[in-house]
Amino acid sequence: MKEYVVLVDEQDNQVGIEEKLAAHQKGLLHRAFSVYILSVKNGVTRVLLQQRALHKYHSAGLWTNTCCSHPRPDEPVAIAASRRLEEEMGIKVALREVGLFTYRADFANGLCEHEVDHVFVGYQDDETIVEPNEDEVMAYRWVEWDEVIQEAKKNPAAFTPWFLQGMECISVARSKELL
Repeated sequence: MKEYVVLVDEQDNQVGIEEKLAAHQKGLLHRAFSVYILSVKNGVTRVLLQQRALHKYHSAGLWTNTCCSHPRPDEPVAIAASRRLEEEMGIKVALREVGLFTYRADFANGLCEHEVDHVFVGYQDDETIVEPNEDEVMAYRWVEWDEVIQEAKKNPAAFTPWFLQGMECISVARSKELL
């Protein structure tokens, strides 16, 4: 079954749909989302990372946020984010959208991510409730907020190109006490 993505303009207005692989081959701007699940204990914030499965069409084996994907045509972004979080990581928690950003990343295999990426945050107190889908996720780990930022800056090749931009959206929301 072919998957489709929602094509958008720079203001995230829908302008069409395209088959997912074709959109990535052509570098077409499309709608996406990134979910970051946080745990706060004793004043320490940790973020749940996943390592992308090795068969992914780009960024295989790289560390990234808890879940990321694209909404289906006519699917609200928040619904898609919750659906994919459960499908990829086995997690059901309330999510809150905290921002969005646009980026473009060209990959060595000729594919391109060109996305308006909606950033969602959810909180989970019990760090043991994670059931990753092996078709999507190679590994996962909880990492302290500041530690993962330092790690991603020191070794950016180990992380997806959108990871730190999503973390920045969350940092801005936290500084404005929106979270």
